[in-house]
Amino acid sequence: MSRLYINPSEIELNEESVISINRVSKATTGGRRMRFNSLVVVGDGKGHVGIGFGKANDVAMAVSKAKEKAKKRIIKVPLIKGTIPHRMDIKHASVRLMLKPAGPGTGIIAGGPVREVLAQLGVKNILSKNTGSTNSTNVVRALEFGLLKLKDPLMIAKQRGITVKQLFSKV
Repeated sequence: MSRLYINPSEIELNEESVISINRVSKATTGGRRMRFNSLVVVGDGKGHVGIGFGKANDVAMAVSKAKEKAKKRIIKVPLIKGTIPHRMDIKHASVRLMLKPAGPGTGIIAGGPVREVLAQLGVKNILSKNTGSTNSTNVVRALEFGLLKLKDPLMIAKQRGITVKQLFSKV
């Protein structure tokens, strides 16, 4: 699966969301050395999202590094009427994540890291459940892995030689 990243200058990004900041210490002969890592998500609210992970000696630098990496890794995700096109069961590392499209007015029913990513993506209605690891870094990586596998209904209908309406009709 090839990842096609979007140029951040082509889209208008919202303010970034900081998902987590962790203090990490390394024991050296002179004592402990403190560093910070951060997980940041950027998006435009119209189907584009990027996730970045940065490490530095202070929090501000870690966040700015993560933001720059997130801008370099923006992906396009197919959305229909403010939700995802189909249900997904994602298994990535020790994370088990279920994403299910929801009707208008449902809102984002999701836990912390998943909620932040989906809000930046522009999803308005979705149901999700995490039954595996709750480590925010792994959950966000699993979500990115799953979002890359979402199929665009227009492309699927074109491949099958049918209309989008026929694709979603209950047979």
